[in-house]
Amino acid sequence: MPTDKKLIETARTLAEALPYMREFAGQTFVVKFGGNAMGDDALAQNFAQDIVLLKQVGINPVVVHGGGPQIGAMLERLKIQSDWVDGLRVTDRATVDIVEMVLAGSINKMIVSHINKAGGTAVGLSGKDGGLIQARKLQRTKPDPESNIEKVLDLGFVGEPTKINPHALRVLDEADMIPVVAPIGMGEDGETYNINADTAAGAIATAMKASKLIILTDVEGVLDGDGKLINRLSAKEADALLSGSAISGGMIPKLETCVNAVKAGTGAAHILDGRVPHVLLLEVFTEHGIGTMIHGDH
Repeated sequence: MPTDKKLIETARTLAEALPYMREFAGQTFVVKFGGNAMGDDALAQNFAQDIVLLKQVGINPVVVHGGGPQIGAMLERLKIQSDWVDGLRVTDRATVDIVEMVLAGSINKMIVSHINKAGGTAVGLSGKDGGLIQARKLQRTKPDPESNIEKVLDLGFVGEPTKINPHALRVLDEADMIPVVAPIGMGEDGETYNINADTAAGAIATAMKASKLIILTDVEGVLDGDGKLINRLSAKEADALLSGSAISGGMIPKLETCVNAVKAGTGAAHILDGRVPHVLLLEVFTEHGIGTMIHGDH
């Protein structure tokens, strides 16, 4: 009786994955989960299965998640008006309370539930828990169009990490649990800060000496000037792209985060299309991968 072709292909895939499983066993992957995949139940379940499989083969995944669309929907539902400066939401005191409620509450627990349902043991926490993310107010400037003098933008309670204390994450890893982190930080005086999830993931990857930082987004990866996917970039090549005009919009901070993490000692950084089912497994456990990998210059 002939063997089903699909079964043979599955066996080949498992055999191809084996050396990568051995290579990465015992290492830490920080995975930023965001974009449209968070709002798609099937993709969220696929993501959870991927995370559980990573843990099962001896990799220690740390999930950091965003939630911009869900925050916007809740603010609209509560009739709280948002102001925007240069595409950034001004987070006043009323807004930051909603941000914390949505990120550390409903979104965080949804991801935890998916991972637990897939067979893992996930624990949700925010950057406030265990002093995980210490933060300060984000300082941004913008040139005044008339005088060309740099003007400081007040974004309210939008923050940036100043220090990561990964002790709680290590304790969870050692207990075979999967940390799921909401990117909320705490200031010196106890203020709550809303932190960009990519930035938080990059800072955690550096502090954890992670083997990989993986950012899931809504595009294939980094595209060149002709719109074609770039599979591999050195940090130096990525810097050159950032200084030109080929990279624009939301990809700029993602690529900057990846470059900074790699320069700070993270083994490699990956930008992947979270809309592709099981994209994590395709990138990590296959020879050619599927997105863009940023590596060191050596």
